[in-house]
Amino acid sequence: MAVFKEMQFPVSVRWRGGRLATTKSTGKEPIEVATPPEFRDGLAGYWSPEDLLVASVASCFTLTLAAVAEKGEAPLLDATVTATGHLSHRDDGRFGFLAVEVDAALETIPGGEEMVRRAARIAEERCLVSQALDIPVHVGLKVSVVASAA
Repeated sequence: MAVFKEMQFPVSVRWRGGRLATTKSTGKEPIEVATPPEFRDGLAGYWSPEDLLVASVASCFTLTLAAVAEKGEAPLLDATVTATGHLSHRDDGRFGFLAVEVDAALETIPGGEEMVRRAARIAEERCLVSQALDIPVHVGLKVSVVASAA
């Protein structure tokens, strides 16, 4: 029986002036991160912290779904997941994220629709990134059937 211990995900960020910083984690390619162009003096063409947060939600859901489908033998053939983070003035008067909307287009075999939907609901509940947020994450599903090759 495996015993899980605390997991850590250390990163470092180096800023040397301007609106650009470099994010690093051991054994991974660095990511240049900038203030988004939607903000004053932001830079186009770079990932922003806001992009990374929304990408974290979408990729966490996607990879959790893949693991849940595999473990539960749900016939998930393909998943295309898009997400949009909504920022505005909040009820507390601060500017920030209000919600993240995730849209998942999932493909399965004939008869696999309910198993794939169930796997997606479980993935939505188990996504660690979404659980860490103090905003709602709404997941919309579209499950389509791919005709089996005969």
